[in-house]
Amino acid sequence: MNVPEEEPLENNEISVGRCLMDNWVEERATALLDNSMPRTRIHKNGHRGILTLDMTAKVQGLSTIKSSYTPPKGPGIREKGLRGELLEKYLFEKISAEVQAEFNPKPPATEFCSTTQADYTMEGFRCVSPTILSQEYDYKTDQAITLWNENYHLLQGVTAVTTKDAPFRKNTSFSKPISEQLDNTML
Repeated sequence: MNVPEEEPLENNEISVGRCLMDNWVEERATALLDNSMPRTRIHKNGHRGILTLDMTAKVQGLSTIKSSYTPPKGPGIREKGLRGELLEKYLFEKISAEVQAEFNPKPPATEFCSTTQADYTMEGFRCVSPTILSQEYDYKTDQAITLWNENYHLLQGVTAVTTKDAPFRKNTSFSKPISEQLDNTML
């Protein structure tokens, strides 16, 4: 038996391997591509345009089962009455809301309390808000309303202020000597 010898390969051809049985279609499709780049790059990256590992491709999320699956079709007519469908939908929403409330309860209301609020609270204290002004107040020309202007008449030892426009008067108790301020019985 006379076996023909293989022809020597040209310099630009790369031998990829022998053709597998019944695989001649793929070998013929890649024959031109096998000669276009070095063998190491082919093994690393594969051929462009043939099944290859493409790192830039997005995952399609398809499989042969998903692509060949056809969902079952209904008979095309109403199987339940309108009232039954509405009742089923209502019960589904009601039970879903109950389960949601059971597994995800609302957080308790947070009570914010500062140190000042905690330390300076007194049982039975009722805050009286100031009276609302019955007349218009012109903030550009009128004297400012302050704690002093509102409560100056309650302080002792201050000379009488006749009008709100009057200048501040000095306290007479500071201008007297201590011996005159104190009772003679205490000395």
